[in-house]
Amino acid sequence: MAEHPPEHPPESPTEKPAAPRDWTDGHVDRWQPVLPGLDPDIEASVTRMSRLTRHLGRVREQSVADYGLHKHEFDTLHVLAGRGGHAAPSDLRADLNLAPASVTGRLETLERRGFVLRTPSTEDRRKVDIVLTEAGRAAWQEALDVVGREERRLLGVLSEEERRTLADLLRKVMLAQEGKG
Repeated sequence: MAEHPPEHPPESPTEKPAAPRDWTDGHVDRWQPVLPGLDPDIEASVTRMSRLTRHLGRVREQSVADYGLHKHEFDTLHVLAGRGGHAAPSDLRADLNLAPASVTGRLETLERRGFVLRTPSTEDRRKVDIVLTEAGRAAWQEALDVVGREERRLLGVLSEEERRTLADLLRKVMLAQEGKG
């Protein structure tokens, strides 16, 4: 039986195999003829960051809902946990960038659910401190764990050095966005 030549000649030793293509590669390919001045690297980077952010947002929303929380409840518990589990309402208002009435409403709901307690301030008896309860910490942690697993799954394809490089590059971009770069 005669040997048939392969359909595609083998790649030469100096040629790299073609990198896998994602949705964004096709997006950039479609737009380059329409916008000849388009920088494909900028378009690809911005599009990928946007799609990744939307994906992680959907995962977060679903995990929050799966654990019986509303997004605004999770956000409030998250900020409170980040302050060591206790804060003044004014600190939460500043962190969440909300009007006082909005924070008050959130705290009332979270208190009814047993996720936070209002206790007299140790510094000023006219004020209250907000304390994260064990139930609140557990609800926050369960939802957070789902998001964390997805973040680790996605960024786990990168080596530790690649993750550090990505973080450094994104910091450089963010400093420009913040007017510091």
